[in-house]
Amino acid sequence: MTRLAAPARRRFLLAALTSCGALGIVSLTACATPIFPFIPSHYTFSQQQVQEAVQRKFPYQRTVSQVFDVALTHPVVGFLPDANRVSVKLDARLVSPFMPQPVDGVFTLSSELAYDAATKSVVLKSPNVDNVSVSGQAQAYTQQINAAAALLATQLLTNYPIYTFKPEQLQFAGVNYEPGTITILTNGIRVQIVEK
Repeated sequence: MTRLAAPARRRFLLAALTSCGALGIVSLTACATPIFPFIPSHYTFSQQQVQEAVQRKFPYQRTVSQVFDVALTHPVVGFLPDANRVSVKLDARLVSPFMPQPVDGVFTLSSELAYDAATKSVVLKSPNVDNVSVSGQAQAYTQQINAAAALLATQLLTNYPIYTFKPEQLQFAGVNYEPGTITILTNGIRVQIVEK
């Protein structure tokens, strides 16, 4: 009986280690559960990974309310662990027939994170404009610029994926898993992995 059980156990461990190797290919840091050392209990994204994902969206240009032509460039991603949000600071250039010359400024946005099961992605949710800074004559149009920034934040960042899981990252030995709690840390984003 013991002799028959041993090869089956070996096959299970071999399959488990092979799956673990497949998971190891991903560029995320994975931490295993104590029960099964090859099943990750969570993944951690680095700030650089989030930066690269957000950067793909830029440069971004849009005409807002037929009043402003806005160009957004040079996103810089930051983490706000106390608010459990991600921040994105953007250089902005605004052109309008109401202003004699183009104006440069900085928009700072922040967003929650959520898991979208349909796309298997961690996405930006509920973006807010935290700060709009413009100089010179554009300050007379602060209210309109803030409204334009809020509209752009919604169009630009709502449901934007920062990471898409591969099917093999959410399945092991016939059991399906999915991301659970998403926690913003000072140096990364931790996504808990739970059984479906």
